[in-house]
Amino acid sequence: MTHTFELGTDGPTRILVGVDGSDTSLRAGAYAAGLARRQGAKLVVVFVRTSSVASGVAVTAGAMLRAQEDLGTEIRQAVQDGIEHVGIVAEYVERAGNPYRELIAVAAELQVDAIVVGASTQANHRIVGSLAARLVRDASWPVTVVP
Repeated sequence: MTHTFELGTDGPTRILVGVDGSDTSLRAGAYAAGLARRQGAKLVVVFVRTSSVASGVAVTAGAMLRAQEDLGTEIRQAVQDGIEHVGIVAEYVERAGNPYRELIAVAAELQVDAIVVGASTQANHRIVGSLAARLVRDASWPVTVVP
């Protein structure tokens, strides 16, 4: 049996990780950064500001929006600090809307090879379904769920 030369790589070249500030998403970010370093892949860090703010209470809604903006700034800075420390190429993408739809949209736009997300820790997701479960079920990419 003869083997022919294969152009390309055996692993992903672009890895998308969804980060929302939760412990599991931060672990997913660390795992994805390590994977990107080992594979020589580009890391795409996506933060989605959710639009599910308290309706009818402008003060509360404004505070929630500011908190999400602050969180996005913190994540962007952590990505910048992290890539210098780990030595990888990374891109930060911030979107607003539904996390599932936005992660899928960014993955398609940037033609990623894999998606990494943190597992949900919310009890109601066992009944309704979590973002990670929906991605595993519906996505066109390999999905790694980090506990």
